[in-house]
Amino acid sequence: MRARVSRHVMAMARARIGTHNGTFHCDEVLACSLLRHLPRYKDAAIVRTRDPELLAACDVVVDVGAEYDPSRHRYDHHQRDFSECMNSLWPSKPWKTKLSSAGLIFLHFGEQVLASILEVSPKDLRLPTLYNKMYEGFVQEIDAIDNGISQHDSEPRYIITTHLSARVSRLNTPWNDSHADTKARFEQALRIVGEEFHERLMHYWSVWLPARSLVSQALQERMEVHNSGEIVCLTSGGCPWKEHLFDLEVELGLSTPIKFVLYLDQNGGWRVQCVPILMHSFQNRLSLPEPWRGLRGESLSQITGIPDCIFVHANGFIGGNAKKEGALAMARAALRLELCADNEGNADKQS
Repeated sequence: MRARVSRHVMAMARARIGTHNGTFHCDEVLACSLLRHLPRYKDAAIVRTRDPELLAACDVVVDVGAEYDPSRHRYDHHQRDFSECMNSLWPSKPWKTKLSSAGLIFLHFGEQVLASILEVSPKDLRLPTLYNKMYEGFVQEIDAIDNGISQHDSEPRYIITTHLSARVSRLNTPWNDSHADTKARFEQALRIVGEEFHERLMHYWSVWLPARSLVSQALQERMEVHNSGEIVCLTSGGCPWKEHLFDLEVELGLSTPIKFVLYLDQNGGWRVQCVPILMHSFQNRLSLPEPWRGLRGESLSQITGIPDCIFVHANGFIGGNAKKEGALAMARAALRLELCADNEGNADKQS
């Protein structure tokens, strides 16, 4: 008898996550998956229903119920007057994509979820950076797709059908299979979404975030590379630097923008790469000199006066030298030529 009572009490005490039944979508699947990373909802039952009484008995409700009330843990976004985004609820965040249930749960519990998965302290100073990256690079896409927000103002040239939301959609019960196990399909969706979130987070944690530390160190040591402060040197080849450089320039309040990045390439030589004016722009803050472009080897060394040159791309955005000193000399020469051109331009104006 006691065993029966204990089991009954445990069942009654088990947390419940409520969401709608019927066709499921990536946003509520991700919302449920994220919640299960919190201690309170680790073993929570997921109640899929539209019955108001059953939903009222749930500890947290996502994507159904026509309520957004964090104080009562109600996180729906379908009500007519809902227009919240990250920026409106958290003004220091820049994103203005309308939130889905996934975004709402991530907004309120994201850092706790990340800390739980990574097994670090909730006060770990790296979490805010990872939080921003996971929203911008993962959750925001799900918010936008669920809310029908297009990536483009005009008709796209092609459609993408392999994204996470599309894969979840295809797991729903087929219209012509009345015997499909809807519960098993929802559990499969939970597993796929959870694994992909975890995989992306671990990539950012182990690959993307360490690169940020290297770029930050390079920026702090830039004056040791060249007194202009416009050249940085990365000690690790292949380090993804562009996004971090743009972010850290703002974060560190650099008044002089970086023009060139030096790094070791996979063949043991050195590259000098121009910093674009924007993250995905093909226009550079300063390109390598036009007379160098498209030249290679000895022809390039002769015109630059710098030994061991390997190449300069025809578009002038990157060049190579066999030695670090040579790559630095190429960057310094490009800065010097820019300064001479500016001085000549000013002299012409004055005359």
